Amino acid sequence: MQVIATHRYARISAFKAREVTREIQGLPAVDALQQLGFIPKKAAPLIAKTLKSAIANAEHNNNVRAELLVIKEAVIGEAPTIKRIRPKARGSAGPVRKRNSHIRIVLTDEVPIVRRADKVAKAGRSKVSKKSKAEHQPVPATPEVTNLEVTGESAS
Repeated sequence: MQVIATHRYARISAFKAREVTREIQGLPAVDALQQLGFIPKKAAPLIAKTLKSAIANAEHNNNVRAELLVIKEAVIGEAPTIKRIRPKARGSAGPVRKRNSHIRIVLTDEVPIVRRADKVAKAGRSKVSKKSKAEHQPVPATPEVTNLEVTGESAS
């Protein structure tokens, strides 16, 4: 089952907010909330608020526990830009574009939750053929010594 929450007309550039959503894409919802608390960007609290809303929607409307939810997609879209002007030299005006964005988070309980610790444990158990120590050691470089003859006239 999929649960959607949106925050429309957020006063932040979509380009800046996408940096944060790339960090939480595919994470369990509870882990993503914890991670958003440590991200020092303006977009982090806005995305955290939307994520909390999505979790509340899942719990209230669909009776799904928050521990089972995974972020399927976190999308930041462009919203209408507010256009202003700034006075410039000699009576001219320069444009100021105040960017807005729409934050959309989709949660699902259909994807199995895989944490990084589980991935590391599986990778440690798998048998990987190890190369011998001799193959990993660098070969010492032997410079070739050649006899150079000096020909030519000496400067006097």
